[in-house]
Amino acid sequence: MLKITNAQARRLWLANHGLAQAPTGPLDVMGIIRDLGFVQLDTIQVVSRAHHHILWSRNQNYREKMFDPLLAKDRAVFEHYTHDASIIPMETLPYWRRQFQRKEREVAKWFKSMPDDAFRAAMRARIAQEGALSTHAWDTKRADPSVVWSRPPHKMALDYMWYKGDLATCYRENFKKFYNLPERVFPDELRLAEVADAGQINWLCTQAMERLGFATAKELQGFWEAMTLAEARDWMGQADLMPVEVQAADGSWREAFAVADIEARIAAAPDPTSRLRILNPFDPAIRDRDRLKRLFGMDYKIEIFVPAAKRKYGYYVYPLLEGARMVGRVEVAADRKAETLKLVNLWPEKGVKWTMARTKKLDAELDRLARFIGCRLDASQKS
Repeated sequence: MLKITNAQARRLWLANHGLAQAPTGPLDVMGIIRDLGFVQLDTIQVVSRAHHHILWSRNQNYREKMFDPLLAKDRAVFEHYTHDASIIPMETLPYWRRQFQRKEREVAKWFKSMPDDAFRAAMRARIAQEGALSTHAWDTKRADPSVVWSRPPHKMALDYMWYKGDLATCYRENFKKFYNLPERVFPDELRLAEVADAGQINWLCTQAMERLGFATAKELQGFWEAMTLAEARDWMGQADLMPVEVQAADGSWREAFAVADIEARIAAAPDPTSRLRILNPFDPAIRDRDRLKRLFGMDYKIEIFVPAAKRKYGYYVYPLLEGARMVGRVEVAADRKAETLKLVNLWPEKGVKWTMARTKKLDAELDRLARFIGCRLDASQKS
């Protein structure tokens, strides 16, 4: 059985996720999205929203204004649910039908008081007549406002129709979602394409393995979250994969499967740039916290839902990547009105000596991050 050392695993992992090379050079936004498979969306904007930050981390010529036209005008991507709300290359659509069906079943279980067919049909008819509408076009009330996470009937109906593919995100305005009929958003040749369910599973698993390089069945299933664990295992049992053992940061070994040409990929993977980079908490390279700890030794948890008094670090803390090593984490906050970016706190990882060289690297990256969002770094807050 091929053994992949921790150093090899890290090097390949960062290369597969677009984090090995310096984030410079010609910019191809759709190329980045296609390479990653999808990019997670998130409403929180402490500095820049997750999807913007993730794209900027791969090429720092990216700017926030470049994103919306991909969805609203070019129809190069569509929005749906992987492990969370994400933008996905439009060419994935024929293989996504099973996810519409899976989410339809799941959401029907979530919403115990789902509005009936007539209610939903009336909402869809209004969109058909008036064009794209947001949730603000309706004003129904929650049955019990005291219930946490409860939704008003119109919001449940919109969510349900969006999850099952009866409605599609047409565009976002100040991050507010506008819904339209799928035939007005999705190209007919992709929307009407017929792919058998087994073909969809094969395509999704193949694409996931191409991006992961090596994975367990659970990690493969978790890439898109568009299949069950049993379906992922069945595919792995039939695919042309190589059994491997992957070394963790603590020296232990774990069995997995890898793409057939894994040895060539390891040999071709470049040494990561020594540039220090501020990663978004939802970056695809680190969103699986168990895998992050196993490969890089970083025990990371985002604490946005943790009461302030119980937080170990801070509300929105960014991991720091230097070369192939996670060297620390920072809390950074932007005041866009005042056009300033502040370093709130810095925590080096255990065993990392915070040298003057690292201080200069972090200050340079903070300067770049500030310029990205049209701000300046507060000089008094430099590391």
